[in-house]
Amino acid sequence: MIKEATSKPISLSDDSAERVLPFVDHTVKKYGKKSFMWVGPIPRLNIMEPEILKEVLSKIDAFHKPLYNPLVKLVVCGLAGYEDDQWAKHRRLLNPAFHLEKLKLMLPAMELSCRQMIEKWEKMEGIEGSCELDVWPYLSSLSSDVIARTAFGSSYEEGKRIFQLLAEQTQLTIPVFESVYIPGWRILPTKTNKRLREIDREMQSLFRGIIHKREREMEVGESGIRDLLGMLLEFNLKEIVEHGNNKKAGITTQEVIEDCKIFYHAGQETTSILLLWTMVLLSQHQEWQKRARDEVFQVFGRDEPKFDGLNRLKILTMILHEVLRLYPSLAVVTRVTVKETKVGEMTLPAGVEVRLPIMLVHRDRDIWGEDAKEFNPARFSEGVAKAAKTQTPYFPFGWGPRICIGQNFALLEAKLAVAMILQHFSFKLSPSYAHAPVTVLTVQAQHGAHIILKKL
Repeated sequence: MIKEATSKPISLSDDSAERVLPFVDHTVKKYGKKSFMWVGPIPRLNIMEPEILKEVLSKIDAFHKPLYNPLVKLVVCGLAGYEDDQWAKHRRLLNPAFHLEKLKLMLPAMELSCRQMIEKWEKMEGIEGSCELDVWPYLSSLSSDVIARTAFGSSYEEGKRIFQLLAEQTQLTIPVFESVYIPGWRILPTKTNKRLREIDREMQSLFRGIIHKREREMEVGESGIRDLLGMLLEFNLKEIVEHGNNKKAGITTQEVIEDCKIFYHAGQETTSILLLWTMVLLSQHQEWQKRARDEVFQVFGRDEPKFDGLNRLKILTMILHEVLRLYPSLAVVTRVTVKETKVGEMTLPAGVEVRLPIMLVHRDRDIWGEDAKEFNPARFSEGVAKAAKTQTPYFPFGWGPRICIGQNFALLEAKLAVAMILQHFSFKLSPSYAHAPVTVLTVQAQHGAHIILKKL
């Protein structure tokens, strides 16, 4: 069904969820919003009821991430892959780095990356000040550049090798997510397994080099760079000192590496996808593009956007929420029960895989009304809590204690990037644009996003 769904593009008016989640969509339509099936020996339950969905995401002691396959841990690593006490320790150490006052310090680095991308686009100007290009690679490079600068204080060029390795590692592990895992498969000397081990060794070496260099700078008092890695190492050292120089109170270099990898994966991928679908939807809905641009000019004129002003962009915030509703980065969130637990009126034994199809919940007419599958940012005019008929069925960043730690970071970067693009360009879909959303771990554009930019 996936192969058939992704074999050809769809119309802009078609329901993208049927292409992104063909099997889940089919199952829910045929067997209902609470439906059950077997995947080999594993029972799988689909749940679309927002209240039960919230319960599953809140009971983190009973529902863990389904990391049966050791290869999956190459991608779902660090904070995203930890459970119980290990997760709690890492979350506590990382939380301060994502407070708004810390994010404010990262804005100049984000601004620099956005400005460099816009300058590249301006140089491509063709006939009558317009040009056509696939914006997806540029947006991907932009978010890579931002996460490199804000996480490690280095430019994208310096961190390029790490990005290349992570991208290759992700591509090699995608088939693993789409197949039933055979125990012991990862130790067979297949071409893929050998390459995955090579990538892991090289990446470990690169990350250790960055971390040890920063630790040496901290020892001699030279590290004044306020980036995520610096903050993590500083908070970790503080934790160790507060516990009488007990190193067990902190986290190991290997754990720091795993957190660095998740900075790259989550920070780069999710934000670039949000920017991609924002540009596609604003190209399609010119009236909302105009309203957003008018608001940006009203707040900033042609000056570079500042932190306080970004928080006043109400229309742009509504647009970003609506994009995340229709195209959440993760179309499905999966958990597995580690002990018998009760949710709603159901009692689930240990070992049940619970699938939460966020994209389908976000497009459910029973929840959002008759226009659920249409782009209408006005539904968020009174905030997220009042956007739907029932309370808060909106989960683009997850829910509960494990809600995405980087959501404020992602929204700040997206607001800044879209505001700066709107200041410099108007844009519309190219006739060569093919609408083909697809799941490649995240919800991506299979054939890119060909857009015509016109310089203002």
